[in-house]
Amino acid sequence: MPIAQEPTLTLNAGAVAATGTWQVHALAQGKAMATITAFLKSLKGDHLKWDLSAVDSMDHIGAQLFWNAWGKTRPANLQLAPELEEFFNRLESTGPLELPRSRQHRLTLVMKLGFAMLLFFEHMAGLIRLIGQVVLDLGSFIRRPARGPWMEISANIFHAGFQALGITALVGFLIGVVFSYLSAQQLRNFGGDIFLVNLLGMSIIRELGPLLAAILVAGRSGSSITAQLGVMRVTEELDAMLVMGISHGFRLIMPKVLALAIAMPLLVIWTDTIALLGGMLSAKLELNLSPQYFLLKLPEAVPLANYMIGIGKGVVFGMLIALVSCHFGLRIKPNTESLGRGTTTSVVTAITAVILADAVFAIVFSGVGF
Repeated sequence: MPIAQEPTLTLNAGAVAATGTWQVHALAQGKAMATITAFLKSLKGDHLKWDLSAVDSMDHIGAQLFWNAWGKTRPANLQLAPELEEFFNRLESTGPLELPRSRQHRLTLVMKLGFAMLLFFEHMAGLIRLIGQVVLDLGSFIRRPARGPWMEISANIFHAGFQALGITALVGFLIGVVFSYLSAQQLRNFGGDIFLVNLLGMSIIRELGPLLAAILVAGRSGSSITAQLGVMRVTEELDAMLVMGISHGFRLIMPKVLALAIAMPLLVIWTDTIALLGGMLSAKLELNLSPQYFLLKLPEAVPLANYMIGIGKGVVFGMLIALVSCHFGLRIKPNTESLGRGTTTSVVTAITAVILADAVFAIVFSGVGF
């Protein structure tokens, strides 16, 4: 392999002569590239003569250096060796590089709002179809209970109910302590210490207990349901079930809806109990209310209707969480990005649906339990 000669440029009487090897390995040696670049920038005038006939060899990198120095046009006075003509002919035929102009976003605010409304109605239609399918599957289950998905229902009750006892107890106890402590500080100013039981009983049993349990289950079990169905979509297990003649609704969706409808009221009772225990402890420390007085006063302060409303909320909230989670789980596309986005959207939508349902309960039963 011949040794590469250093590329050089000389200027003599308006003529620029190039010699040596104008290839990338020769240009990268030492300060050759910096020297040549500085020399080319120092050249003035468009009437220079260029003599490249003494160049030993050249590649596209060397040819591009000259082409940029010439302003991307072939100079009028140019001497080239025949073997170098191909490089410059190709550069000349390529022409200037033109990047495509980026398209302007033509969606106006009204159009974006329209697309958002269409997407909302699409989700509503899909959710209504899902509810109808669950009703049909539930009818089949009632007609033939022996062939029902009992194992799936039991497994979902265990995962969504029993395994959530710890986190709901912890959060419920802390909420009861904080709510009782803050309420006691205000009631003491007005001499209404004994009404702390009324305040805690009504707020926790009717509102805070069901809502708190539902939010925790939506974040914990709702995301798990969506992720489970999404992974089954990614791994094509859902398609395999259809090929085998197994209904998605009967084996996947209905068991989750029934399981949460059963587990959520039990979790509401559990959360209410632990939250009231926390409030009772705080009342003893802050207002010196004895636990005996608290337990005796509680049935009088909270009518039975409020307790039934709280349990009814648990059933509705559980079914809502399961339906929303399954809806978004079945809409996940077979890629990981859609899986993460769908799980996040599912949790946010489930919590929003729970809060909206709680507002509807508050309006419908505004005259009950007081």
